[in-house]
Amino acid sequence: MNQAADTQPPILELENVSKKFVLKQPILDRLRGKPMRSVHAVDDVSFSIQQGENLGLVGESGCGKSTLARTISRLYKPDQGRILFDNKDLALLSGVELREERKRLQMIFQDPYSSLNPRMSVRDMLTESLSVHDICDKKNMEAYMAGLLEQVGMSINIADRFPGEFSGGQRQRLGIARALSVSPTFIIADEPVSALDVSIQAQIINLLDELQESLGLTILFISHDLRVVQHITHRVAVMYLGKIIELSPTAELFQQQYHPYAKVLIQAAPVLDPRQRNQDTVIDGEPPSPIILPSGCRFHPRCKYVQDKCKVELPEMSQVIPGRWVACHYPLI
Repeated sequence: MNQAADTQPPILELENVSKKFVLKQPILDRLRGKPMRSVHAVDDVSFSIQQGENLGLVGESGCGKSTLARTISRLYKPDQGRILFDNKDLALLSGVELREERKRLQMIFQDPYSSLNPRMSVRDMLTESLSVHDICDKKNMEAYMAGLLEQVGMSINIADRFPGEFSGGQRQRLGIARALSVSPTFIIADEPVSALDVSIQAQIINLLDELQESLGLTILFISHDLRVVQHITHRVAVMYLGKIIELSPTAELFQQQYHPYAKVLIQAAPVLDPRQRNQDTVIDGEPPSPIILPSGCRFHPRCKYVQDKCKVELPEMSQVIPGRWVACHYPLI
């Protein structure tokens, strides 16, 4: 199933990707022969991303967004499925082959305070990245680093300073510079502004927007801030309890949602004008446990449109209209 925005071959295609984490079992449970329990973080996810596209990935905390990001980048090995990056399955790679592909697929992490080594200067951090991936020789290293730092709005004059000497926004710029150091074609931005002050968030978002245009980058942009997603992405995938439940062009999704969860998620987003706040769009209850998943549609315990079929049969992703995909037995058409 190709859910790409057009007919060009996608740069990234996920086919039935799953990732679960087996929980540590108490000794008494083991002695009693109880089965091992698992967290189903990512479950049978399929979608594709076109070259130059910015795809947003949204959903409540704990829905599996970050696990999916780390699985795509092969920080986690998927339990099943294929991760086709330029038609090469990352799920099958290891060692030198995987390292070579990672040069083209980089991550920007959520927390700029913990993603940088506090004992390494900016120069050491970038030198390590450039040396490990054999990007340039020592003679050209200084000029290359200067260009990288200039791209993210910084100067080579700060190269001998350490992360602790920078603000949160500056550290995130350094994280972006590190990601760009190996000339990637694909960036996974995992909540890149959520740890920053609101006044700084717009600067980082605009920087990513400019870099995508100037470098021709493809971006998977993960965020819980729907205002940011609406501003920067071309399409949006909505995730719930490890599954993609709606996929749509951004403008169309924010205008009309076909899945009840997507509808409530978007309409419940904070707005500045209190007169526009809608108290009827609050999602009832808490998400079910990813350890003990509900039967049928995973959203049915919280859905006000639930019917008997929803409780027993898991809906598959289907195309409602061209470009609009939804996993719901009774989409809101």
